[in-house]
Amino acid sequence: MSDSVDRSTKINLLKEPLVKKLCDVLDKSSSKGWRKLGEIVGNDRRVKVSSDDMEMCSLKVLQLEGSPSRMLLRLMGERGCTMGHLSDYLHTLGNSEALNCLKSSALQIVIQPQSVALISGHNLRLSCHAVGKSPVQYQWFKAKEEISNSFSPDLVISPVHLKDAGFYICRVNCGDTFEFSQWAQVDVLNVNTSSSYGHGFYSLEGRLKVVIQPQPQRLHGGETLQLECGAVGRPIPRYQWHRNGVPILNATKRKLVIPHVMQDHHGRYRCEISSSTERTWTSEVDIVIDDVYAIGADSSELFQSIIPEQPYATDKVALLIGNLSYQNHPKLKAPMVDVYDLTNLLRQLNFKVVSLLDLTESEMRNAVDEFLSLLHKGVYGLLYYAGHGYENYGNSFMVPVDAPNPYRSANCLCVQSILKLMQEKETGLNVFLLDMCRKRNIHDDSAPNIILRVTANIVFGYATCQDAEAFELSSSGFTNGVFVKFLKKRLLDDEKITVVLDRVAEDMGQFDATKGKQALEIRSSLSERRALTDPILPGDSADLAQVHSRQWAKAHKLPESMCLDFDCGAQIKLGFAAEFSNVLVIYTRIVKKPEDMSFCQAHVTDFSQDLDVDPKEMNRETPEETGIYLLSSSLPQHCLYTRLSSLQKLREELVFTVCLQGTFIAMDDDPIHWTKSVNIGKPLIARLDLHQAVRRNSCLQTCLMPHSPSVSPCHSPGPEHHQLHLHHQVHDCNRLSPQHHYLDMYDRLQGAVGGSGESCYDNVSHSCYEAQFNSAVGLSSSPGRLSIPIETTDDINELQTVFINSLQLQQQ
Repeated sequence: MSDSVDRSTKINLLKEPLVKKLCDVLDKSSSKGWRKLGEIVGNDRRVKVSSDDMEMCSLKVLQLEGSPSRMLLRLMGERGCTMGHLSDYLHTLGNSEALNCLKSSALQIVIQPQSVALISGHNLRLSCHAVGKSPVQYQWFKAKEEISNSFSPDLVISPVHLKDAGFYICRVNCGDTFEFSQWAQVDVLNVNTSSSYGHGFYSLEGRLKVVIQPQPQRLHGGETLQLECGAVGRPIPRYQWHRNGVPILNATKRKLVIPHVMQDHHGRYRCEISSSTERTWTSEVDIVIDDVYAIGADSSELFQSIIPEQPYATDKVALLIGNLSYQNHPKLKAPMVDVYDLTNLLRQLNFKVVSLLDLTESEMRNAVDEFLSLLHKGVYGLLYYAGHGYENYGNSFMVPVDAPNPYRSANCLCVQSILKLMQEKETGLNVFLLDMCRKRNIHDDSAPNIILRVTANIVFGYATCQDAEAFELSSSGFTNGVFVKFLKKRLLDDEKITVVLDRVAEDMGQFDATKGKQALEIRSSLSERRALTDPILPGDSADLAQVHSRQWAKAHKLPESMCLDFDCGAQIKLGFAAEFSNVLVIYTRIVKKPEDMSFCQAHVTDFSQDLDVDPKEMNRETPEETGIYLLSSSLPQHCLYTRLSSLQKLREELVFTVCLQGTFIAMDDDPIHWTKSVNIGKPLIARLDLHQAVRRNSCLQTCLMPHSPSVSPCHSPGPEHHQLHLHHQVHDCNRLSPQHHYLDMYDRLQGAVGGSGESCYDNVSHSCYEAQFNSAVGLSSSPGRLSIPIETTDDINELQTVFINSLQLQQQ
C-alpha cells in the first residue's frame, strides 16, 4: 500500500468521498459485499462484530439512502479498525474494486464545493481543493459556461446578486488527468435590507435560519395562491410545504404556487425547511378562500353573502384519546394507530387536533376541560375515543388506564355529560366517535340523570351496536381497529357527516371477518347538511376564537432544535418531533468531530422520573427500537432516537443531560466524558398541567349519579354516599336515558350484508362477557360466573364456521 493511505490510520478518519465510494461498492455486491466482509471481521478477535451488529446493519436497507456498509464500517472504526486491517479484510474478501478505492490516484479532490443559500448583497465563496502528483489547475463553470478569470481553488463573487443563482462546478487538471467536482447549487434570496435580516446578520457557518416568512392571504375562488419562504445556510436547505400539518405532494420548492384556488385550499400553511443536519419550520399562516367577490364590501359583508349558501363552522376542534396501556385490564394495540391516522386526516379538514395516549381518570377529565375551553358558538367539536368502555342505560362510559378492577362510573368518564357541557358552548356541531365496547356493566347500577337540551346538531357514531363488543385486528405489527379501518377511507368525503357514517357502516357490513359480531350504529339529531369539510368563517366571537387558537398552539409548541458545543471541539445537534400531543421524540446527532478524536458518541439521559422512561429504549439507532413506529419515516436519519411519552405527567420543566464520550488518537483508549444540561421547558401538552387535581369546570360536575366523582366512593365513602346509591338504583335494564327523547336513532346494522372480505389473520379470539356470550351461542353458563366488563380472552374456534383461520379479534 505504498501509494495508499497510511496503514495505521483509523478508518473512522477516512474522508467522506472515499467512504461513499467504498460503501457504494460493498452495498451493490451480493457475493463479495458487506455481509461477507462482516463474517470475515467477525472471525477476527482484533475487531469483533457480532450477529446483533450485523442485524443492525441490515436494517439500514429499510431507510431511504441507508447504507449497511456505512454502518458496518462505522462499527469497525469505533472498535479500532485501521486501514491495514481493512485492507487485509478486503484482500480476504477478494473484492478488487473495493481495494482500489483505498489507493490514491494521480489526482484527488479533497474539498468539494458545497451548495449554499445566502442573501443578495452578501459574499459568495465556493471552494474546491485537489491534490495530485504534479501541480493542479482549476476552472470554474456556471452550468455549461466557463467563468472568466476563475482559475483559483476559491470562487468568490462579491457581492452576490439574484442573477448569480444557479449551479456551479469546478474542473481540476493534473497533467493529462482531470476530474470534475460535484455540483454546487447557489440560491440567492432577495431580502429587504432594511429589515432585521440586513447585511451581515448571519454567518453561513451558523445554524439554518429562516429569513423569508410566508404571509397570510385572503383570496377569491379562481385566483392564484403564491406563498414564498426562504432560509440561508450551508448546505442549501430543502423545502416541504404542509397544509394543516400534512405534507403537500410535490411542494418542495421555496415558492408554492396553486392556480385557480377553491374552498378546498383553505387552511393553515407552513413550510418545513431542513438540511442534512438540521430542521426548522416557518411560521404558520392562514389562507382564506372566499367564494363570493363583492366589490367595495368589507369582510363582514362578504361573509354574510356566503353564509346562506353553505353551513360553516366558526372553528373546528377535535379531542382524540387512545387508551391502550391499561394497568388492571387487557392492553390494546389499535388505539395508537387509530388516533395517529385520524389526527392526520382531521388536520386536513382544518381541525385543531389534540391527540393523547394513555390517560388516567384525572388526566382525561382535565383534557376534556381543555377541549371544552377551545369551544365557543358555532364551533364544530369532535371527540374520538378508543379504548375499553361500557354502556349503562344508554349512557356511554370511557375507561381510563388507571381504572380499578372492576370499575364503576366513579372511575370513568360519561360521554353524555361531556355533550351537555358542549351544548352550553352553543357549538355548531357535536360529533362523538366511540370506538369501544357497549356491554352493560353489572357492577355499576347507577342511573345517570343527565338532561340534554333539544338541539339538531348531535351525531353519535358507535363502533358497535348496543350490548356488543368492538374489535381490533390482531397482528404482529400495528394496524387499525375495524371501525377506523373503514372510517379513514371516508372521513375526507364532502358529504353530510351522517351520510359518511352510513357509508362506513355499509363498508363494515361487507367485512366478513366481523359480520354478525360488530356493526356500526349511528344516532343523530342532525337536521342541516353539516359536514366535516364545511369551511371555517369567523363569527361574532372572532376575538375569542383567536384567544382559543393561541391556547391550542400553546399545547403544540415544540422545542426549537439546538446545537451544543463541547470543550473538546465536538458539536451535537438536538432535534425534536411530536408523535402525539403527549409524546415527544428527541433525536441527537454528532455534526462536528475534532480530527484528532478517534471515537465520539453522544446520548441523552437523566430524565424526570415523572416520565418513567425505560433506559433500554433510549438512544437507539433506529426509531422503531425505541417505539417510534408511526413517525419514523419523517425523522432525519443517522441519529440516536429517544421517545418520551406521558408528557402530561410532567410537573416541572423538562431538564435532561447530554453526555458526550470520546477518545483521542494520541491518548489512551479510556474514553473521556463531557456533559451539558439542557432545559427545554414544558413541551407540548405538558404546558397545560393535566396532572393536577380535577379542575373546576370538569365534566364530573354534570354527572349527578351515585358514583359520580363529585360523590365518588373513592374519595368520600361515607354513609351519605351509600344512601344516595340506594336512592338512585334502577333495576329496569331496558330503561332509556333522557337523551333518547332527543336523538333519533338509526339502527343501521349492516352485519348481514354479503360480500367478500379480507382473510389475512390466523385465528379468531374473542374477549367477551362470558355468561352473555355463552348464552348467545347456546352454551350453558355456570352459575355464579358474572358478566362483568373485566374482559378475558377465549378461543372460539369451535364456535366459528367461517374465517376460523383467517382472523384474530380482540375486544376493546
